Amino acid sequence: MGSLGASGGTDPLPIASVTKVMTAYVILRRHPLRPGDGGPLITVDRTAEDESYVPQESTAPVRAGERVRLRRLLELMMVPSGNNVARLLARWDSGSEERFVERMNAAARRLGMAATTYTGASGNEDSTVSTAADQLKLAKEAMRDPVFREVVSQADTAVPGSGRRLPNTNTLLHKHGVIGIKTGSGTAAGGNLMWASRVRGHLVLGVILGQVANTNPTAAKAAALEAGAKMSAAVERWLTVSAAPLP
Repeated sequence: MGSLGASGGTDPLPIASVTKVMTAYVILRRHPLRPGDGGPLITVDRTAEDESYVPQESTAPVRAGERVRLRRLLELMMVPSGNNVARLLARWDSGSEERFVERMNAAARRLGMAATTYTGASGNEDSTVSTAADQLKLAKEAMRDPVFREVVSQADTAVPGSGRRLPNTNTLLHKHGVIGIKTGSGTAAGGNLMWASRVRGHLVLGVILGQVANTNPTAAKAAALEAGAKMSAAVERWLTVSAAPLP
């Protein structure tokens, strides 16, 4: 394990939906799944359904009273980035989002993420802040879980009770060896990206934060993905060349 480099400042910044990596990490630590295991059935509450229709947020369509497997809810949170599902999982696990956030911050302390503060499960709050270095610590731990790796590498996922499929917000998937992990964007946060790629047997992790912050979230996410594409392509070229046999 080594570093290929870092650039930019070290002040904590809003991380938007990259927050959901910690939400998934805490859920899977407390409710472990095996590959192929759907996990327990979770009843969707009225709040999660009502929040499906909030236009200012990234959401996933769910209906109150339907029972959905934990694995599918993790997909709906991580693939199309459902804020409402992140908050539903927090309430299911801890009884309230506030109590779950305490668990998120406790996990961050255990991982040595000293510059990180979580204030919500979804990342919708600009008060959730971190650094690239801290998020790399989390990425390393989260990617140890095989179910987490499966979820974040999915190109899409199905809406419960429907044939409709929702695409992954990470359009870098399966290019230059990219196998995940999570995008995030907001006006204050700008564009953020935690990514993982596997090239010639090497797992490479990267974090990009604060791309064109305080502009348009859509443009900011596009900027983060563009930066991630350049970085993952450069890593792929470097590892391919460095692993090539000498003449």
